Formats: sequence, C-alpha cells, structure tokens
Amino acid sequence: QVQLVESGGGLVQAGDSLRLSCVVSGRTFSSYTMGWFRQTPGKEREFVAGISRTGGFTYYADSAKGRFTASRDNAKNTVYLQMNSLKPEDTAIYYCAAKGSYSGSAYPPNNYDYWGQGTQVTVSS
Repeated sequence: QVQLVESGGGLVQAGDSLRLSCVVSGRTFSSYTMGWFRQTPGKEREFVAGISRTGGFTYYADSAKGRFTASRDNAKNTVYLQMNSLKPEDTAIYYCAAKGSYSGSAYPPNNYDYWGQGTQVTVSS
C-alpha cells in the first residue's frame, strides 16, 4: 500500500512563500510521476505542477508558471512544491499524488493512482 503525507501548508500573506512537502512510503518512489493538485470548495481538483520520475521534467499550470517550482529527492522519497509570490487566489487544499503508469498525461487527476490527505494553504490579502 502506498501512502502519501503532505506537510508545509499554513496561513501566509500575499507575496509570501511556502514549501510543501510530500513523503511517499510503501513502494519504490522513483517509479512514480508525481503531481501537485489543489481544490477549493465547490470546484474540481485542478492540476498545479508535476514532475517526472527522475526529476528531469517538470510541468506547470499556467497559474503556477514562474511562481511555483516542483522538485523531488528520490533518496528521501519526497516531492516538494516551492510556492513564491503567493496570491489570495492560491488559497486551497493542496494534494500530492502518484502516477504509476508510463502512459497517459500527467495533467488529469484521474490518471493518478494514490493521493495524500491534503494540506491547507491560505493566503491573506
């Protein structure tokens, strides 16, 4: 069984930074493409960022480009999301997810196999 545990969320002011972490246990971490998603009440879960198995490729939603950076440390079974220049519209529950298949896009949430419990990020204006 694969388990994902996020941490690092919190309450910050607009313009501040946060770094989210997600520790994965149970299977070989390097066999998964990892993604970060977020969700607000009444809205669908949306893709934020993704990173390939080796960390050599990263993918970002337009809203995250230039502000957020995904990275991973396969020796620590951990994926990170560095979020800079945070805006109130970034307020959401952030989830990390693991995608085991080599096929399929990294963007749709339905392509991911395992999910964390989420961590709340609140950005005040």
